[in-house]
Amino acid sequence: MGDLLARLGRSAEAILIPLFALVAAAILFSIFLLVLGKSPAQFFSLLWLGGFGTPFSWTNTLVRAGPLIFTALCVAIPARLGMVVIGGEGALVLGGFAAAAIAIPFIGWAPPLVVMPLMAIAAILSGAAWIGLVGVLRHYRGVNETIASLLLFYIAVAIMNFFVEGALRDPGNPNKPSTPTIGKENMVGAIPGLDVHWGLAVAVVLAVLVWVLMNRTTFGFAARITGGNVRAARAQGLPVGRLIVISCALAGACAGLAGYFEVAAIQGRANASIAAGYGFTGILVAFLARQNPLAIIPVAIFLGGITAAGGLIQRRMGMPDATVQVLQGLMFLVLLVSETLYGRIPFLRPRSA
Repeated sequence: MGDLLARLGRSAEAILIPLFALVAAAILFSIFLLVLGKSPAQFFSLLWLGGFGTPFSWTNTLVRAGPLIFTALCVAIPARLGMVVIGGEGALVLGGFAAAAIAIPFIGWAPPLVVMPLMAIAAILSGAAWIGLVGVLRHYRGVNETIASLLLFYIAVAIMNFFVEGALRDPGNPNKPSTPTIGKENMVGAIPGLDVHWGLAVAVVLAVLVWVLMNRTTFGFAARITGGNVRAARAQGLPVGRLIVISCALAGACAGLAGYFEVAAIQGRANASIAAGYGFTGILVAFLARQNPLAIIPVAIFLGGITAAGGLIQRRMGMPDATVQVLQGLMFLVLLVSETLYGRIPFLRPRSA
């Protein structure tokens, strides 16, 4: 009975503490709005309307939820080993660029059944190699993975800009440096009955598969042991270095897929627009979901709705589109502070008789 109550207490904490963080962030943001002379009631009503109030709002929300799921998985997978990887945006950018670049030689003569899988594979491998490098640096050189992944983001953007503004620049698009278009025939279509591309469905399926991998396989068990105590993992003969590198590579592959869908379903080419900040919002998604791949799905939809409402808030309240990012920043700060509450709420952690 004591073990059952302890498990129920941990489950309740995983729900109630993030909810508390969201409410606290909303209160703090309301004070911020009042100082600016704005109405918190109007803001949150527009937030609901712009994210979830109409079918059009839901479409915008779900389009944003897909890449958020991918990038949140990029954070959640290494987190099982105690690693904090925040550079998923770099893998997204590099994956999207690789997908567009590999399609260029095949445009006009190769069928979509050849081009589209090549684009997806290029994006996956690029993302896996990029974040996998973070794992290599962490294990073999002792480089902090948080700093390494963040710095690699800037390098990824520089690599894309170097080619997009140089050798791979489309001369027919002088206003905005971009690669040539991949062609409509190589674009990912919409899910039947929805005006949302297939990236969302792939993201949901991938989240379920990652949950199975991390919770129902020996690999996931070994990762959790490593994350709990590296010395104990080594004492048991677990290949800690290989687990770190593989986990980071899997994480990068998820973010690389986000880049593929940004190019193949939204942009149609690689340019600066694919660095839309999904990788950084995905950090908040993963933390709110407590690194649980299944919980990432509804949390990504929730934050996708907040992001989708930015334009409506800008038009109706005369506030910058980045206002919702201020709200997300407050949510993240309060969430980090609330981490100290875990295990310290007496009625959620009853003592066993």
